[in-house]
Amino acid sequence: MSSVRVLVLSGNGTNCERETAFACKSAGADVVDVAPIWDVVAGDKRLGDYQFLCLPGGFMDGDDLGSAKACANRIHYTPIVGTRVKLWDELLAFVDSGKLVLGICNGFQLLVKLGLLPRLDGGFPKQVASLTFNDSGRFENRWVELGCDPKSPCVFTRGIESLPVPVRHGEGKFVVADKEVLSRLESAHLVPVRYIDPDTRKATQSYPANPNGSVDGVAGICDPSGRVFGLMPHPECYLTKYDHPRWRRTPEPSEEGRGLKLFHNAIEWLKAS
Repeated sequence: MSSVRVLVLSGNGTNCERETAFACKSAGADVVDVAPIWDVVAGDKRLGDYQFLCLPGGFMDGDDLGSAKACANRIHYTPIVGTRVKLWDELLAFVDSGKLVLGICNGFQLLVKLGLLPRLDGGFPKQVASLTFNDSGRFENRWVELGCDPKSPCVFTRGIESLPVPVRHGEGKFVVADKEVLSRLESAHLVPVRYIDPDTRKATQSYPANPNGSVDGVAGICDPSGRVFGLMPHPECYLTKYDHPRWRRTPEPSEEGRGLKLFHNAIEWLKAS
């Protein structure tokens, strides 16, 4: 059984790194380090020393250039101190070596703007999707219900049928460059999670079950390998049954909240690798 080391990147406006780190530790990771992105730039932390990279939620750089755009530029162009290697090269090598990446909320936006999601054709990543302002025109802070695609290759959602989780975002509407991108995502089952109507249990674009207006209820996507996954809702905020605002009325079968299952899946997959 392999030892699992997790790096949770922080800094420049992220604010969910401790919850994400706690989720990884609770799920069985052997080592969980929380470090600002500048520690990687300085060479004090090396992505290659880890098997699982988490990009948590928050407001990177104040979202002043659009959600996560400034951080995407930083990763593309910033060299690691003492080398000629850019942070982007290190990240791409991490992904292509068969390891796991999870992006939550702002982290999902970052993966999309880097082109690491959905990366339909492999090769050098390019951006073909984005996250834009919610249709409501305001920040949405509410619990939603996600339905999971059992045919998806996504490592993180295996065995999960549905997932209640909170959203906390102002720019969460998933959009694509053209209809072909969405068609390819759906045909390859690269939309592991969708916002669903709690009554019909079907994907919805109706507010408030769909809090942002994402087409076809897209709440998150993965790459064709299933190892890189991003979603707008916050699974790290549902780690115990007591985190749910209606925990007395909707009892869970165990003390664990269902959000923790995503992290269990990741750690178990790595330990079996």
